[in-house]
Amino acid sequence: MLGNGEITLLSELETDQIQPASIDLRLGHYAYPVDTSFLPGPGVKVLEKMRQLDPDFDRFKIDLRKGAILDKNQVYVIPLLEGIKLRSEVAAFANPKSSTGRLDILTRLIADEATHFDQVEDGYKGQLYVEVVPRSFSVAVKTGTRFNQLRFRRTRGEAPKPITSADWKQLLDEGQIVDTNDEDKKKKLGEKTGMLPFTVDLVGSGESDALIGWRARKHTKRLDLERRDYDPFDFWDPLRFHKNASLILDPDEFYILMTKEAIAVPPDYAAEMVPYDTRAGEFRVHYAGFFDPGFGWDITTKKAGGSRGVLEVRSHEVPFLLEHGQIVGWLRYERMSEAPDSLYGQGIKSNYQGQGLKLAKQFRAP
Repeated sequence: MLGNGEITLLSELETDQIQPASIDLRLGHYAYPVDTSFLPGPGVKVLEKMRQLDPDFDRFKIDLRKGAILDKNQVYVIPLLEGIKLRSEVAAFANPKSSTGRLDILTRLIADEATHFDQVEDGYKGQLYVEVVPRSFSVAVKTGTRFNQLRFRRTRGEAPKPITSADWKQLLDEGQIVDTNDEDKKKKLGEKTGMLPFTVDLVGSGESDALIGWRARKHTKRLDLERRDYDPFDFWDPLRFHKNASLILDPDEFYILMTKEAIAVPPDYAAEMVPYDTRAGEFRVHYAGFFDPGFGWDITTKKAGGSRGVLEVRSHEVPFLLEHGQIVGWLRYERMSEAPDSLYGQGIKSNYQGQGLKLAKQFRAP
């Protein structure tokens, strides 16, 4: 797609932008503070909509070329260094990168004339933008910082075949997508083809002081996204195992938790976290929820290894009681059109392969 000009660049490509099933998108030269989130709508370009909302919007743009601070709870719209010229049978979908979600930075892709965030219709040709709202921490960024990634899906023609019930049963029986020998559990996991339910771990090692999660602190210094040595206790409060194996989520607090299951994505598949069911509680666990081919995959055994899914959690409206082993979401698997040359964690830089309860890469181990 790069060679054919379907992905256009305003700056030379960095080789590690290319992931097994996605391409990292980079912030451009300027950030525009805006008063409200928006979608441009049919026939309207993003910059035109911004001008309609504020005729002086261009006067207050922030130069990112030497670095700048994005303030907590401020909405920004930032042109990206990548654009696209899609074929008529190819659509695009975006999601936050793992570190973005773990830092509680809301990011959503916007395209000209868009009526949905994070989706680009097949055949689209034009500029791409990202809406950015730091929720827990003010962050220092610069041109080239990567907040989100783009995936491509064939909408017709040579689209990959759907996952069949027989395919799904084989993946479960062979331990390729989840590490369990419990036959009853396998049966439950196989009830919905292509959808793997996952549960929350509120026990950890089971010891009285076991670390089970983190809660973002309310008042912290700004966070430089280029650094990799921050003390986690300057930004996070640790959560410890409680004898009741439960946790009350306070409204609009931000938590980092993990799945009870070790999960994996085989080379021929990709996976995405989706909400479980709002009738089970008004909370969200998947601000960044895309898993490249090879995540958690043991290349030697061809099975799920020890990688847990990290959950970025918020409760809405009212306090909510989470209990150990409670189902909190789904992993939706899709077949790749072909297995990628390089897998996540194999021959490319992958920060979260083999992870347990892991904060974003900006923090050193506690």
